Amino acid sequence: MPHFIVEYTDNIKDEANLAKLFEEIHKVLIARDTIFPIGGIRSRAIELKEYRVADGAEDDAFVHVMFKIGSGRSKEIKEEVCTSLFEVIKEHFSSLMAQRYLALSMELIEFSESGTYKQNNIHVRFKK
Repeated sequence: MPHFIVEYTDNIKDEANLAKLFEEIHKVLIARDTIFPIGGIRSRAIELKEYRVADGAEDDAFVHVMFKIGSGRSKEIKEEVCTSLFEVIKEHFSSLMAQRYLALSMELIEFSESGTYKQNNIHVRFKK
């Protein structure tokens, strides 16, 4: 953990440059490696082909981010990290938003360790 999951409408696929977004998001999270282990950071995108936005009259687009973390971090840490991440998202999509109708949103999903199962040998690389 954490996982950064982007759902986006297919009408912005060519302009979204998600690889660059992920690079910037990972920089934010890696800078907080005492909060989030580097080996647990994951980003992925889900392209949405079937959707409807607002009244359907325009070629509206949206990007919705789910930021999933394990429980146990303070309210202040969660707010600071989420604010930093959302600033990156807004900056990344600012030129696209200036050209078209676009909605951006992000939600924090926090879950307990109970009921989650993991195995990860990537962490070893960062403990050297």
